[in-house]
Amino acid sequence: MALNNTYDARLVQQEPAVGAGVQILLLALLGTAIGMGPAGWVTGLVFAIATWAVLSRAVHRSRLRSFGAANRVTLGRATLVGGVTALVADSFESSPPVSLLVGLTAVALILDGVDGKVARRTGTSTALGARFDMEVDAFLILVLSVYVSMQLGPWVLLIGGMRYGFVAAARVMPWLNAPLPPSTARKTVAALQGICLLLAGADLLPRVANLGVVLLALALLVWSFGRDVLWLGRASRVRDTASAVELREAAVDMEGMRGAARAVDGALEASVEEVLEAATAA
Repeated sequence: MALNNTYDARLVQQEPAVGAGVQILLLALLGTAIGMGPAGWVTGLVFAIATWAVLSRAVHRSRLRSFGAANRVTLGRATLVGGVTALVADSFESSPPVSLLVGLTAVALILDGVDGKVARRTGTSTALGARFDMEVDAFLILVLSVYVSMQLGPWVLLIGGMRYGFVAAARVMPWLNAPLPPSTARKTVAALQGICLLLAGADLLPRVANLGVVLLALALLVWSFGRDVLWLGRASRVRDTASAVELREAAVDMEGMRGAARAVDGALEASVEEVLEAATAA
């Protein structure tokens, strides 16, 4: 049994390495197809190595018995995101085909709805899988916001940076780490970010229309994050109030116990005095 568990663990650990290998293969194909420059190559390789290292560590800590089909879909999405990242980095030096960037991004966005369905159907939903999916989504939005910011201005980076700003704020304000209730609105707004940024990045619409689309995406994102922060704030105050009430009740109970103890001590002292008086009289 121990040998089987070790064998399974090694197989699971190999999955991130396979993903890194596929990522490098995709970079080679992109480099051959468009003559990708050093910025694209370096960025793509750094993404592949970082994904392999972080995912391998997470898999080891979670002690998964099987990597699972859903995580493989997410790993495939991460590979596509790595390709998009390399193309965006390359766009600072040259002009990679927009159609190629749009194609890779579109497939990554479409697959975003597949990994969750696969996990639910196969009964392999895990905390690691959900976190992996969320991080891939967040990084794709960040990369797309960098690309679109070159056309519309640096303010677009607010879309890609908002989630990371929230994570940073949670380190200072731990109440932001509390779990949120499921929300269809939150999922819809998150999905719209990629679609709106992709539409603006494709540059199919006039600049004014692209500006309106991205502004709408940003407004929806601010609303979604603001609503969640308010909910977490109210939940934190409720927990604090409940804790204060429990402390007061505990203090009252303790005071009652002390009063009872004093009463018992008084009764014992009175009994001892009566015994001593009776003994003296005798």
